[in-house]
Amino acid sequence: MQNTRKIIHIDMDAFFASVEQRDNPELRGKPIVVGGMGSRGVVAAASYEARKYGVFSAMPSKTALKKCPFLIFVKLRFEAYKEVSNQIRQIFLEYTDLVEPLSLDEAYLDVTTHKKGRPSATLIAKEIKQRIKDETGLTASAGISINKFLAKIASDYKKPDGLFLIKPEDAETFVEELPIEKFFGIGKVTAQKMHKLEISFGKDLKKLTEFDLIRKFGKQGSYYYHISRAIDKREVKPNRLRKSVGAENTFEYDIDDTEAMKKELFVIAQKLIQRIEKSKSYGKTLTIKVKFADFKQITRSKTFNSEIKHFDLLWKNTIDIFENIDFSNQKVRLLGISVSKLFSCNNQKMPIQLTFDF
Repeated sequence: MQNTRKIIHIDMDAFFASVEQRDNPELRGKPIVVGGMGSRGVVAAASYEARKYGVFSAMPSKTALKKCPFLIFVKLRFEAYKEVSNQIRQIFLEYTDLVEPLSLDEAYLDVTTHKKGRPSATLIAKEIKQRIKDETGLTASAGISINKFLAKIASDYKKPDGLFLIKPEDAETFVEELPIEKFFGIGKVTAQKMHKLEISFGKDLKKLTEFDLIRKFGKQGSYYYHISRAIDKREVKPNRLRKSVGAENTFEYDIDDTEAMKKELFVIAQKLIQRIEKSKSYGKTLTIKVKFADFKQITRSKTFNSEIKHFDLLWKNTIDIFENIDFSNQKVRLLGISVSKLFSCNNQKMPIQLTFDF
């Protein structure tokens, strides 16, 4: 067994929808989704009342309405969610500096050593959950284990308002009995491929050598080899760098006029440069994403010698890439621009500390 760490994964329950229900008592107990109702609308978050009807995030709004005709749509209030997220983040930081946010509604905490002197990670997780409830009126689920992979799985085990511990001595057995669909990092397509290879549980995955897994699944095979043995050596990184910064827009109606596309790209580029400046994350690789009416998607990229820091440079290079794309009179439903190979002005490394029991 690898050196024992104490990792907590906190995941807010139906975060955006829960904030809306908290702020508007009329929405409580009702099936709501946060997102747009238009023909191109997508569900950003669904309340647990909506999930009972099979409505989930990333689902087209039209599909969601078919599943639940009396669904209530609420507009996205990103600043409100960000404010609550920052409030929750401050609670985390009272316990440990080793906090790695994954998004507004979830984060890893390394509490191997921490600021409160509590005897166990489970007690810390319980206390954090209660603090979140008392201070924000929202519920969170917590997973506790020896590494990030197991903590992430554990947080999803008893949602909503869940708390689940995978003890060090139980870790390998737990993973052996876990359906591969439940493995964080194994999506639907990979799961289907594994089933064809008669891999249904962790114990089946564990039978294969690392070489076999790499041969069948590429570089991810090494990751599958280790997690099937409950091994995950990734550290909790407080200043985890984003891989890219991007902005995109799905249009209300498909467009095939390239001049109209340029106008849309100009707005997207303005939004992107604002995000770049706000995050202070500057990249050298510029990518345009195009999704056509038939949902076929392409990307075109170009890498430069220096970071893209100014709008004029971003826009000039965006147009250069765009004008080399063959649209062949196809209609477009989405355009996006992103910058990757990032360099952050705030990039710092933090120490990771190890030891103790649960």
